[in-house]
Amino acid sequence: MARIARLTLHSGDSWGTLVIFRVIVLPWPHCRTFVSLRSVTVVHRGSWQTHAVEQVLTLVVRVEKNARPTQTDALETAARAVLAILADERSYGEGEWAPAMAAWQDNRIRKITKRARGAEWRRAEALPGITMHGDTAEVRVFPPTGVDDVPAELFKLQVTGTDFEDTADLPPLEPGVPVLWVNPALEMSSGKAMAQCGHAAQLAWWALSPQARKEWEATDFALAVRTATPPQWTHLLTTNLPVVQDAGFTEVAPGSRTVIADHPLLTR
Repeated sequence: MARIARLTLHSGDSWGTLVIFRVIVLPWPHCRTFVSLRSVTVVHRGSWQTHAVEQVLTLVVRVEKNARPTQTDALETAARAVLAILADERSYGEGEWAPAMAAWQDNRIRKITKRARGAEWRRAEALPGITMHGDTAEVRVFPPTGVDDVPAELFKLQVTGTDFEDTADLPPLEPGVPVLWVNPALEMSSGKAMAQCGHAAQLAWWALSPQARKEWEATDFALAVRTATPPQWTHLLTTNLPVVQDAGFTEVAPGSRTVIADHPLLTR
């Protein structure tokens, strides 16, 4: 049987997210460590040590004056951008981003969303990172840095102004596509919701086997974001799917559950 230890991992963005995990250590010959939120198994990627310098991963969404992304596409593209940097070969092993990614994942997986346009966007694109394209949205994700070491080109970008709308009915969900379900009872700015969806996608990624991750990556990290109906949300809360719980520093009350990651390969 697995030996179970408990710990609390503070997983925050600029609005302060809290996620509580359980560590499961399988005995020899398995020798694998897992992290569990409720009973869902999430692959443990780090040593959970506390780093003196808090790390932050910056997401920048392109918002041109006459070309704003739609809400759902922005959320989906942000989540896919987080998955892209997690999967990138520069983020693990001997990769150039590996130390920064390890320091960030071993501590609070803090994320912040900012906006840029015109020359601001071009300067941001010149920095190391990955740009993910949606139908209307462009989101660039950057390797984590210390909160005081964010490049000047990113530091001076605005957090406000990331409130978007859907301009048409959303298409039906495709069978087998992972869904990030947003709490229907909460009002969040688009920027906050983008970071929350990034957290949920990351929890799902941690939960998957290496082969399942490769298969997801082969689809360019296909996923959907939808706001659950109240009955759907009530049911989802009874499952073992990963859920992001917010500490409530801004926008929502402490302990609010914001997004649930529903991947078809995760056990309900």
